[in-house]
Amino acid sequence: MQRYVRRLTISLALELALVGCGGAADATVSGTLSGLASGRSITLEDNGSGDLTLTSDGNFTFATTLATGATYDVTVSAQPVAQSCAVSNGSGTVNSTTNVTGIAVTCVVTASVVVAVSGLKPGTSVTLSNGIQLLAIAADGTYAFAGLAAAGAAYAVAVAVQPVGETCTLAGASGTIPASGLATVTATCL
Repeated sequence: MQRYVRRLTISLALELALVGCGGAADATVSGTLSGLASGRSITLEDNGSGDLTLTSDGNFTFATTLATGATYDVTVSAQPVAQSCAVSNGSGTVNSTTNVTGIAVTCVVTASVVVAVSGLKPGTSVTLSNGIQLLAIAADGTYAFAGLAAAGAAYAVAVAVQPVGETCTLAGASGTIPASGLATVTATCL
């Protein structure tokens, strides 16, 4: 019994010494998001898991921590509608228990007219037109007409084909592209 107590005492003393030296702490993986448009969201992953959904610019930190020597690889798993986001300094190896902080995610606008659809019954679809393109939509959600237009350019969206048994009305269907580069049209189907 004395031998057991002595081993336990030595073991605890060694563990306390290691903790006191900064031994077994894990590092967080964090960075900064910029350029995300209002009302949009982006989902990031680290090492293919640990989804982190962000809805505004600013700092972010993954919930899972990493030990010294572990690798990190931050990627975009879900792009925001009408935008494209890229990750800089998103991969590497944790070389100490110092937190990883240099990751930058930057988003740019890739489309100018976005449509938010609600009330569309399952199994139906609505087709919208911007005068150049047709956009067929089969479920509620947010969609974008492809292409960029300069701020101040005119836009107009119309319902080209109504869903069977429903009527979709548009709000904000015409106007000029704002300085943010994104105009939002709302389609409500009843």
